[in-house]
Amino acid sequence: MQDWNPQLYRQFEAERTRPAYELLTRIPVTDVRFATDLGCGPGNSTELLAHAWPAAHIVGLDSSEAMLAQARERLPRCAFLHEDIRRWRATEPQQVIYANASLQWLDRHDTLLPYLASQLDSGGALAIQMPDNLQEPSHRLMRDIAACDPWRQRTGDVERKNLLSGEHYYDLLSQAGCEVDIWRTTYYHVMADAQAIVDWLKATGLRPFLNALEPDEQPRFLEQYHQALQQAYPLRADGRVLLAFPRLFIVAVKKR
Repeated sequence: MQDWNPQLYRQFEAERTRPAYELLTRIPVTDVRFATDLGCGPGNSTELLAHAWPAAHIVGLDSSEAMLAQARERLPRCAFLHEDIRRWRATEPQQVIYANASLQWLDRHDTLLPYLASQLDSGGALAIQMPDNLQEPSHRLMRDIAACDPWRQRTGDVERKNLLSGEHYYDLLSQAGCEVDIWRTTYYHVMADAQAIVDWLKATGLRPFLNALEPDEQPRFLEQYHQALQQAYPLRADGRVLLAFPRLFIVAVKKR
């Protein structure tokens, strides 16, 4: 898969950072010496951690060199590592492990989340936010279009697994020795038009489909997707559209 595009990702940075901030505010840990941002992207979420705990040793982790380059430029005092979350191992017990909009790209949550929780210090928090929007029109329509000719032969292997249920995550983390706070929020992002939804998702959810296509095929796919979005997201009274965006939040604190 082609590397992430930080400039495209940052077009909607305020909207992407809002849930990251709200996740941060629910972390009950005050004495933070070591914190890691899993899937730090261009550093917008890491910046929140650096401001919250200026004396802490904060590390950002990402598999994208392009994203890491932006993060290093943005936060020269933080450390950034090119690493796969599944292979990461903390060098010190962590007071905060923070994963904002990153774990939904990975499978095997049954083993991944307990593995991450095992790296917490006593009283430390694993804080997770994941988009839970695969059944929203924005994501259902891209799958529907990809399943039709002429795209299905190229995009047939593209798949993103649904999240586990909230109850399942609760059981996983409580059995891993944590007190678990879990909730779901639906944001309604005000977008200029359906094309703005396309632009948002070109940086994230559309990437696996577009990467499966040749460059000259991508505009046709996007045009079909745009047309479908216009039907699914009618104009509101002020001429704009609302993008419903559910997200699942989890804060698991390791028992002392």
